[in-house]
Amino acid sequence: MKLGLSIGYSGGEMRLPVEKVQLAERLGYDSVWTAEAYGSDALSPLAYLAAKTERIKLGTGVIQLAGRTPANAAMTVATIDALAGGNRVICGIGVSGPQIVEGWYGQPWGRPYYRLKDYVTIMQKIFAREEPVTHEGKEISLPYMGNGSLGVGKPLKSILHMNPIPIWLGTGMESTVRMTAEIADGWLPLGLVPETCKVYEPWIEEGLKKADKNRSQFEIQGGAAVIVTDDVKTSMNRLKPNIALYVGGMGHKTKNFHKEMMIRRGFGDAAERIQELYLAKNKREAIEAVPDEFVDQGALIGDRTRIQKRFRDWEDSGITGLTVSGNEEALRLMAELARLNIEPNS
Repeated sequence: MKLGLSIGYSGGEMRLPVEKVQLAERLGYDSVWTAEAYGSDALSPLAYLAAKTERIKLGTGVIQLAGRTPANAAMTVATIDALAGGNRVICGIGVSGPQIVEGWYGQPWGRPYYRLKDYVTIMQKIFAREEPVTHEGKEISLPYMGNGSLGVGKPLKSILHMNPIPIWLGTGMESTVRMTAEIADGWLPLGLVPETCKVYEPWIEEGLKKADKNRSQFEIQGGAAVIVTDDVKTSMNRLKPNIALYVGGMGHKTKNFHKEMMIRRGFGDAAERIQELYLAKNKREAIEAVPDEFVDQGALIGDRTRIQKRFRDWEDSGITGLTVSGNEEALRLMAELARLNIEPNS
């Protein structure tokens, strides 16, 4: 199984773990993934890492659709890919949520399904460079002819000769997962665990069939924190505050994708309770309401034997890759378990 390294986004200070990324590359990791919320962006770090690495793939997990026009996103990822030597960038895209889309970016939430489909289609046309780009979409059109337009927009073709950058989508609902399999090269599922893969399988197959694609043409990259420890309970508790934040407070009460994901995984009562407590500012109680089983399903925690056993569940689940986060010991263990080609002196 291919392994990825997640480095997320920064906190109050911009810190990029270059040495960890270089170690992952030496250990045989396939990819490194950045993220963005409303602080550091996901693309700038990849440009820096392109100069500090040689072959590891550079992925965004994910860029927020509302933050850039599809043309700007295509230009940026193609530029980074060219600087990195070509065929190294993976563009992961997600819609974020209405609080960030409207509150941070000042964009309408609109119809995310169609907005995402238009966005990907425009980017693919730009990468192809077959002709000046035009697109008449339900949410995004080129040239723009809407309110405030002068009506003189000109279809254009990229000056830069671009590699076809793979586009992976971060989606979770039935309609958008089907669409991901249909129009994208890969899927970055939210909260996927081996126990729930069967839920998504029919949706993926429908999307692939619609596009006349087979499974070898579609990547699925799961994600898990890795903690090597003899104290499983304490380590699970370390992960609960972040889960409570996202399930309880990251999004509107009636539109929270993380809460909906927790419900799909069979923890509906806990999801409702966590959100109720978090929105009432009872954060400690919300954290305590996160079930141990939910944490354990989505992470690799324990000694080598326990982690190896759980990792085999991931390998047997049908996904093509797993993005992990953890310290150096965790990265080395995962490379061994995944039987990667580790360079000498790594």
